[in-house]
Amino acid sequence: MKNRVITISREFGSGGRTIGKLVAKELGIPCYDNELLIKIAEESGFQENYIKEAGEYASGGFLSNIFSRREASPNNADYLWHIQYRIISELAEKGSCVMVGRCADYILKDKADCLKVFIHADVAFRAERIVKVYGEREESPEQRIRDKDKRRAAYHRFYTDMKWGHAQNYDLTLNSGTLGIDRCVDIIKGLY
Repeated sequence: MKNRVITISREFGSGGRTIGKLVAKELGIPCYDNELLIKIAEESGFQENYIKEAGEYASGGFLSNIFSRREASPNNADYLWHIQYRIISELAEKGSCVMVGRCADYILKDKADCLKVFIHADVAFRAERIVKVYGEREESPEQRIRDKDKRRAAYHRFYTDMKWGHAQNYDLTLNSGTLGIDRCVDIIKGLY
């Protein structure tokens, strides 16, 4: 029997990480988020900050991705993808859990009894939330959101050939700005 796994994909600032951690805590199962970065860093020898950044960038530029085959010249991002793929698969085999980001929805689609969740919210909610959670920066919160979401979408598309954030790719999409963090947690727990 396959383990039950919840994967949380999320727009930047929507609270997806927080929701994932709360769901896992209430269900009494592990949540893998930054823990994945640590495991990938240990195995690859790369620094966690490098892995965090590389995990949201598709290999090469936009045009190079269109006109080249990624198998032709593997790079650090491809190497990290293979390690990430294996680690996520192994963790799902060990037991039920929550996985936040890192294309776990794609990686586990045939390997686990997977509830694939996408958390989103409007830009105003996310902008206010990232300032509260991560603080002010020189760049506007709205620009930070656009940049981060664009990188996540490109990375997801490059490695999965699926369109990030499209409802058809998930079992459940929740608007955390409308529903609130706690209600999202309750809904996911109920479906689990």
